[in-house]
Amino acid sequence: MLAELHQVKKHYKDFSLDCSIRIPEDHVTGLIGSNGAGKSTTFKAVLGLIHTDGGRVRIFGKSPEELSEKEKEGIGAVLSEGGFSEYLTVSQIEKIMDSLYSEFHREKFEKQCIRFRIPRDKKTKEFSSGMKAKLKILLALSHEARLLVLDEPTAGLDVTAREDILDLLREYMEIPGRGVLISSHISADLEQFCDDIYMIDQGKIILHEDTDVILENYGLLKVSPAAFERLDKSGLLRVKKESFGYSCLTDQRQFYLENYPSLAVEKGSVDEVISMMVRGDAL
Repeated sequence: MLAELHQVKKHYKDFSLDCSIRIPEDHVTGLIGSNGAGKSTTFKAVLGLIHTDGGRVRIFGKSPEELSEKEKEGIGAVLSEGGFSEYLTVSQIEKIMDSLYSEFHREKFEKQCIRFRIPRDKKTKEFSSGMKAKLKILLALSHEARLLVLDEPTAGLDVTAREDILDLLREYMEIPGRGVLISSHISADLEQFCDDIYMIDQGKIILHEDTDVILENYGLLKVSPAAFERLDKSGLLRVKKESFGYSCLTDQRQFYLENYPSLAVEKGSVDEVISMMVRGDAL
């Protein structure tokens, strides 16, 4: 197991985290939720950047405090806040990386800068949002990290820039023994990239499922009040009252397709599952 949070708690004045997550080797794990749901706090807990109030954090089988400097080099991170000064050029950042990481691959990094058209002689404050995002990813990938922790790495980017970043991450995962924890507001990115997805709301994990299971087995039923009364509700996860009747989230879509052929049963997307899990009512 590359990383694990077990019932990790963190309390603030207006927010509390109580979270369990596992990131195995050879696995891309997504964390999804609305703003303020607890994603960034979870990432900081994984990285040992905050003091937790309970539970257990393990990175490479150790607590963050027990990691050696060499083991810490095995973590690559992209956070929404922080990073190098924007008054530095990429060439200057390279020198800093070379001094910080024993396995910083300068030649490979420079080739990737050429590939993604990142100028090495300009201050990064002159970069576009897409260039800054690509640079952050390239830096996280530049020192043979076993674990990547990526908080909204594609936020605010156009489709082409997002696909470039996902291509980089796919190449990274071609080497066995690695893993990624990634968050994104763009569910389509997670649907095509993640092996499993955790959904967080108000500091708690409300759903954990393999991505393929969500896309294949989950569904949304649209039913009238009369049809709802007759419906077998044993396979429903959430129900939401609508003007036409009810929207119902199920993880047994095929059951309802076969047994209620007259009902509208839509294939679930990650966005729809999130919306229903947060806004719908449990039975």
